[in-house]
Amino acid sequence: MKEIRDLDLNLLKLLQVVVETRNTHAAAERLGISQTSVSRGITKLKEAFGDQLFIRKAHGVEPSELALKLAEATDEMYRPLSKVIESYQGFNPKEFGGEITVCMHIYFLELYGAGIFEALKRALPKASFNLSVWQPNSLTDMLNGKIDYLIHFDGFKFPQDIYLNTLIDIDICLVARKAHPVLSHSSNLEDIHHLPLARIAVDGINTKRTPIETYYQSRGYQAHYTLVTHSVRVLLALLKQSDAVLYGSRFMKELSDDVATYPLPQLPNEMRKVQVNGGYLQTKRDYPLNQLIHETIRRYFDDVILPE
Repeated sequence: MKEIRDLDLNLLKLLQVVVETRNTHAAAERLGISQTSVSRGITKLKEAFGDQLFIRKAHGVEPSELALKLAEATDEMYRPLSKVIESYQGFNPKEFGGEITVCMHIYFLELYGAGIFEALKRALPKASFNLSVWQPNSLTDMLNGKIDYLIHFDGFKFPQDIYLNTLIDIDICLVARKAHPVLSHSSNLEDIHHLPLARIAVDGINTKRTPIETYYQSRGYQAHYTLVTHSVRVLLALLKQSDAVLYGSRFMKELSDDVATYPLPQLPNEMRKVQVNGGYLQTKRDYPLNQLIHETIRRYFDDVILPE
């Protein structure tokens, strides 16, 4: 038997029609080809699967059990292909009723999750949504097709199987309590280097020394982190009740009236912004659903108005 991957798929379609019609003439008419072409196709099928694939009868051909099974398998093979084509031709966002899973770092979920959900719900009103936190097993789930879309920091390394696009560049500022006793007067590093720091933990990016620590050290200072956490809420609780400082986004002000933003010290340009990426599987780059999710989330970030 020949390697199945080398078999012309048109032959399987021919086999399916011959099994259904039990007649080479009728099969030729249905396929729009000559009876000679059907006979040649049957010969090739017999070469691939054996001479007993079809048995000639007085008024046609009799398919063997193998031919019947192959016809059934061919139908199962074409069904998912047809489903994909239908999804391209007939995709209607307003009628789509499936579940959509968007996975993101908890920082984005807490800051932007509600807005992202509202934007997606407007675009896909009948869909159900799972907005989840990126975890160690999330990459495996993504590659297995269990996650439709991801949102993560630019520094996180993804394999080439995932198609990434920039969603937004977030300007970094200092975030601390209102009327901060030091930052209200100066943001110069020589004046603020002694202040305790807090930061968001981003697994796979800043689990070791952070760029801020490296920069402080290059200027002769020691950065002291009093809190490292995945939770924005925990960060806010600390900032509101202490002199701790966060290098973060102005959007933090939207979550609490008790914090304010202050200018950065003289940091290198590459440390003054954070790039946020969105992505999905390369194999789904042309899928209307994934394209719609990406465009909807991208437009949401385009419309995000950060507090002054």
